Amino acid sequence: MSDIKITVIDREGEAHVVEAPTDMNMNLMEVIRLHELAPEGTIGICGGMAMCASCQCYMLTHDHLLPEMTYEEEDMLDQAFFVKDNSRLSCQIPITNELEGLEVKMAPSNEE
Repeated sequence: MSDIKITVIDREGEAHVVEAPTDMNMNLMEVIRLHELAPEGTIGICGGMAMCASCQCYMLTHDHLLPEMTYEEEDMLDQAFFVKDNSRLSCQIPITNELEGLEVKMAPSNEE
């Protein structure tokens, strides 16, 4: 098993350094849920299909090669709240060895 470390800043502003397995075909949203960094039912509402923006995160480090944004992700972010230039849907970021040291901040939920 191969794990990497990712820093996730939750919606209360607390930083968590978490381990993310690279050998389980997970995405960043699933890692956030695995470590219970967001209340149940507030992240990944669509199940990771890029059909909601509940898993929106801000990419704080810029030296990681992330996958290109798909049309579906871009379209969803166009309709989302609290979008910034560094916004991505965490469900669209697969966990790979190249993400070692990634730092992200969870965007506020739509209810905030």
